[in-house]
Amino acid sequence: MWGFTLKRALGLALAGLLTFGAVYGFAASLNLTTDSLGAANTTVAACQAGQLTATYTSSYSATVPGYAVGTVTVTGLASTCYSKAYKITLSGAGNVSLGEATGTTPGTGTSFAATFSPALNAASVTGIGVVISG
Repeated sequence: MWGFTLKRALGLALAGLLTFGAVYGFAASLNLTTDSLGAANTTVAACQAGQLTATYTSSYSATVPGYAVGTVTVTGLASTCYSKAYKITLSGAGNVSLGEATGTTPGTGTSFAATFSPALNAASVTGIGVVISG
């Protein structure tokens, strides 16, 4: 009886080690770079030292119905972030993504605007996330 229990315990320990090793191996194989700017839940190395500011205005929409967010404006863009890919995420309760807008930052200027289509219900928006990468 003890032999069976010991074999079972060793089998479970071996299975746990194999699972941990596989997960660790997969994580180690990820090719991550730090040439990105993040402003949401995680911040990584940035293409600029200054702060970006993301704002939106709402307007009445009969299709929502109610007030809707259709455009987010980002200001404070430095030249070191010109012509890079961006993703702007509007989030709601529980940090759930309500919608995303993607594009490329302009080659000049200090601001840019991203359009959400379709427009999102403004009452549901609780956060804005901006990621510039490249």
